[in-house]
Amino acid sequence: MSETLERADLRVLADAAVLPKARTDWKAEPLPDLPTALRPQGPAVAVLIPCFNEEAAIGGVVAGFLRALPHATVYVYDNNSTDRTMLEARAAGAVVRRERLQGKGHVVRRMFADIDADMFVLVDGDGTYDPAAAPGMLRMMTEGQLDMVTAARIPVETEAYRRGHQLGNTALTGMVRLVFGNGVSDMLSGYRVFSRRFVKSFPALATRFETETEFTVHALALNMPVGEVRTAYRGRPAGSQSKLNTIGDGFRILRAILTLIEQERPLQSFACGMLALVATGCALGLPVISEFLHTGLVPRLPTAVLATGLVLLGFMSLGCGLVLDVVSRGRKEMKRLAYLAVPPVRGAS
Repeated sequence: MSETLERADLRVLADAAVLPKARTDWKAEPLPDLPTALRPQGPAVAVLIPCFNEEAAIGGVVAGFLRALPHATVYVYDNNSTDRTMLEARAAGAVVRRERLQGKGHVVRRMFADIDADMFVLVDGDGTYDPAAAPGMLRMMTEGQLDMVTAARIPVETEAYRRGHQLGNTALTGMVRLVFGNGVSDMLSGYRVFSRRFVKSFPALATRFETETEFTVHALALNMPVGEVRTAYRGRPAGSQSKLNTIGDGFRILRAILTLIEQERPLQSFACGMLALVATGCALGLPVISEFLHTGLVPRLPTAVLATGLVLLGFMSLGCGLVLDVVSRGRKEMKRLAYLAVPPVRGAS
């Protein structure tokens, strides 16, 4: 047995003796350049168009963006249209899909979940926005490494921008700018460019036209780099009607703003409530205290109890604000981490 093992060991040593020695002067050769056709062609761009009964305008919108962005893919998401919107969009060269839940917010949520690209152009399908502005908006995003570029509207026709819509937009935008900062001057614009980081970290909780408010607050609350350009805003083509209700949707947007302020700035919100409650309690209670100091009596006991309750509620409101502020900070940190988990746009320096 021992002789067999010795012979095996000698055979292994003999084989090793004839093996060539490993090279120590080897250097990696540079890989050959890829053919031009196989090289990356730059960031992928997706044009997203939510639509509801836009037969008169959608064909021209799709064609305009295909001319302005020939390498982009145009997606039209139909939201239960009863006319030929889908047929016109498909004939113009768009990729057509459908969202059954009614409302622009539902459509935006579906588009952001389904489509993957490096940059996203979101625009209404009513033909009021200028497709020629899109290349400049994309260039601003890549050169400045921005996450959102908004097209601030400049009406070029008298009937393009109704006075009620202008007044409401100015008031609501001013409210958001007062709380969150001056990053956007036209909060309700339906023409924007987003980075992949923005789209894939955006929660998209709105159901209708308040989704534009969510865009703005999401960007400003997380201190994202944003930009804005001025672009022409035209009237709808003949046969196209606005789906925006000035009063009804205006109150929806106002409610969304107040909800977002409460969620993102809870301490300030509840502190305002505290000030109102304490001020009312003091206004009711000081005369009772003054009378007690002069007479030693409390003839208006219900008023004294009410004033005491209001002051206590005020300080309870402040306590709730402090607790919710800690919760809001944790939510903000999680949203920031979700934002940073997405890589920046390819090709951005």
